[in-house]
Amino acid sequence: MKKVLILTIIMGGLLTSCVSKKKYTALEEQLSNTQTKLQKTAVEKEELERRFAVIEERVAEYNQRINSLRETSEERYELNDVALMNKRTLDNMRKTLSQVDPEVLKNAKTIEDSINIAVSHNLMKSITVEDGNEDIQIDIDKTVVMITVSDKLLFNTGSYRVNPKANDLLQKLADVINSEPSLEVMVEGHTDPRSINTAVLEDNWDLSVKRATSIVRILENQYNVAPEKLIAAGRGSSIPLVENNSRENMAKNRRTRIVLIPDLDKFFALLDSEASMAGN
Repeated sequence: MKKVLILTIIMGGLLTSCVSKKKYTALEEQLSNTQTKLQKTAVEKEELERRFAVIEERVAEYNQRINSLRETSEERYELNDVALMNKRTLDNMRKTLSQVDPEVLKNAKTIEDSINIAVSHNLMKSITVEDGNEDIQIDIDKTVVMITVSDKLLFNTGSYRVNPKANDLLQKLADVINSEPSLEVMVEGHTDPRSINTAVLEDNWDLSVKRATSIVRILENQYNVAPEKLIAAGRGSSIPLVENNSRENMAKNRRTRIVLIPDLDKFFALLDSEASMAGN
């Protein structure tokens, strides 16, 4: 009886030892997996931080250029707007304004307003597309030209693949960009706030960036715009034009904005659409 009891105790101890060893091995394996995941996460974090730093640097440089351009423009406009333009430029401005809707001209309170209206008119003529002009808006602030294009003309809902019907517009935009070597161009993607998550799109930030890069690639690869002139940026849904309280308003906020940054002399050259497009 004693022998049986001793044997039972020994076997119980061995079994307990085996179970503990298995648990220890499993825990060791779990620790190794956790350490591997942590190391991978750290590497991914470093890469994301590096990319974010590059993006921050480019955006800061872009903002600095715009602010510098605005300050320079303000100083030069204060000196004398008309004195900066030669006779040909003035003649071109007067000729262009004679073609502008009188209702639009009523909004011109200064010579700067008149110049902006004339440049907008010439640019709109240059990028006119069939059945799509209502989806294009041009705004100008101190020689920075902002062309806003509705996503209705460029993309299908939730997609970053450019609609073939936008090719005519992009060709004409490329012609304008290529006509002035000094132009720098920033393409911004904007979305509405509805969430999106697919196999290739994580969220609206992802969608807005991919839409901007899709436009940039076409301008470079199909229409020979120099890549060093191009910047692609995604704004997500962070800068709406109007409140997202209706389907119509959300459609207005889904847009791509093409920002043209010329120097002042080249900006005045845009008053003469024939001269600016002479090389095309």
